[in-house]
Amino acid sequence: MVQYFTDTECGPKPRTVDGIDQRVWGGLYTLIDGRVSDSSFGRRFPAYCPDGNAACGCDTVGLARMLAAEVPMVEWPLSPDVVPSTPVVMDLLEFCAAAVGERIDDHYHSYFRHYHLTWDREMGLSRFVDDVNLLFARNGLAYEMSPAGEVRRLLPQPLAVALARFAPFTGDAEMDRLLETSRRHIASPKPDIRQDALEKIWDAFERLKTLEGGGDKKQQADALLDRVAASGSKLRTMLGKEALALTDIGNTFRIRHSETTQEILSSGEHLDYLFWRMFAFISMILRATNRGT
Repeated sequence: MVQYFTDTECGPKPRTVDGIDQRVWGGLYTLIDGRVSDSSFGRRFPAYCPDGNAACGCDTVGLARMLAAEVPMVEWPLSPDVVPSTPVVMDLLEFCAAAVGERIDDHYHSYFRHYHLTWDREMGLSRFVDDVNLLFARNGLAYEMSPAGEVRRLLPQPLAVALARFAPFTGDAEMDRLLETSRRHIASPKPDIRQDALEKIWDAFERLKTLEGGGDKKQQADALLDRVAASGSKLRTMLGKEALALTDIGNTFRIRHSETTQEILSSGEHLDYLFWRMFAFISMILRATNRGT
């Protein structure tokens, strides 16, 4: 990937931007349009020579039909002036990554004045990934395309490390499943999947309250917190208040319930904040009670 002067002298731009704006879309549009023009997508959508012997280009009609079926939110042909929503752009990029290959001119067919083509999948994908990641990095987007062509969201480094090291072993299979699902889904670039991560970790929190012995749910939750901090201590009091606050958050916002009275979280930053607040609370309790790392 290209290393620009300012990256070397001033350091890379912080990767904190969540949305695709007009400038970034213009670059991505040009990148995709260039791959269409040079037949890079012919690897998956080949157009064949009239004599039927070999591929000679890209079948743009077939590409458009398949794109409409796989990413129905995209309007084709693309317009440099109409910016799709960010999740749709990510789907489009993954579609392109799955189709791309490096065009190789094989045999020149003089009668039709074109080359018969083959494609190098590995080289084409690598170049496409590098080009996409350059645009992401130069514009501070919190996304990255993996070598396999999958877009993932970049989390702040300390949080990414905490999630990578997090390993629950609560003894309750459903609890561990909820926590593992939420851990994986919060890194998705798609808001609905990140919303699922928030819902799953709140479900895990409610289940966590019942892991200790005791009569009712409140007694079990109190017994759990008593293992974390000494009963009557200021820390224990604070943890009890935090548990009540988290419960109230789950009931107030569209997290655990879907009644019309629940407020929808319309901001990705708000969703992330609530996830990390809950994650910090749960992970601390699991470590303190020898139920996770």
